[in-house]
Amino acid sequence: MQFKLRESVQRFLTYGVRGSAVRTQAGGAPPTDRKVPVDELVNVPEFEAMARLVLPSDRFDAFRAPARQSFDKMTFRQRLMVYAMDLDLTTELFGYEMFAPIIVGPVSGQNFLHDDGELETARGASRAKTVMVATRPSTEALSEVVNASNEPVWFQVYGNDDSVLDDATQAVEAGCPVVCVTIGVSENGIPVSTNWGVVERLSRSIDVPVVVKGIMNPSDVEVALQRGVQGVVVSNHGGTAPGGVLPIDVLAAVSDAVDGRVPVIVDGGFQRGTEILKGLALGAAAVMVARAPMWGLSAYGAVGVQTVLELLQTELARNMAASGRPKIDMIDRDLVRFDSR
Repeated sequence: MQFKLRESVQRFLTYGVRGSAVRTQAGGAPPTDRKVPVDELVNVPEFEAMARLVLPSDRFDAFRAPARQSFDKMTFRQRLMVYAMDLDLTTELFGYEMFAPIIVGPVSGQNFLHDDGELETARGASRAKTVMVATRPSTEALSEVVNASNEPVWFQVYGNDDSVLDDATQAVEAGCPVVCVTIGVSENGIPVSTNWGVVERLSRSIDVPVVVKGIMNPSDVEVALQRGVQGVVVSNHGGTAPGGVLPIDVLAAVSDAVDGRVPVIVDGGFQRGTEILKGLALGAAAVMVARAPMWGLSAYGAVGVQTVLELLQTELARNMAASGRPKIDMIDRDLVRFDSR
């Protein structure tokens, strides 16, 4: 599956992964009062406007873009005069070499966004060479979602659910190579206490990596690692923690607490390649995106999911090259500068 951006890097930076020229937004942004062809959209936020046109207001509100202030406070310290012809986004995670450090995060009830729901998301993610996280409840059998993708499909369970062990076992049998257990919230979005005993039993009961999703405090890292998890996801489940704290705000502290022992993943409203680069610089091995692919799914189905992901990949590649970090392992914390205002 490996696809390294070496010989034709200049073409990639000009045309992107979709192979067609990418126009600038100035003077060419699509109208927001009608749905336009998917290939006329030039960045991910434009997909939000298209989703607003096709979704009932209550469904759209659940996927509205969050506040951007945390990302806006960060700028880049560029490293000039760096050879960028060996640009390479590939990232190894849990023994699998991903095309880029981007993962489609779990979203339940996708049939409310598109008739074919998770199947279309799996198809779009697969075409963009992107790992997807499926979840329950799903309108489709998990095995069908797995079979719809040529990329790995992880599975999310909720730590407070009585069926967590059975669901995880069935997911592994269906071919899911990673299980992501969400803590701190139920599948209905209701805050719950974390049952670390369930996390530990899950880690001991299945033969694939268990990743815990919902870490927002560095003090939880040691507890999670003692329970046998093999990865952590910095996440507030799409909301805002007390004080307006977002996952990107605590990412560096959580990464420091992990200290390289397991991969750190982050979610939280990422919708531009620059934002993904900031997440990687602050210690994430990969970034989960959920709202943005759902905008694409709602308006265009699988091709919308694919296009959103390819736009993010292209933007990430351009900014890696412009910042003098053409390879993932060259991205470091020195890249990011915080605005004190």
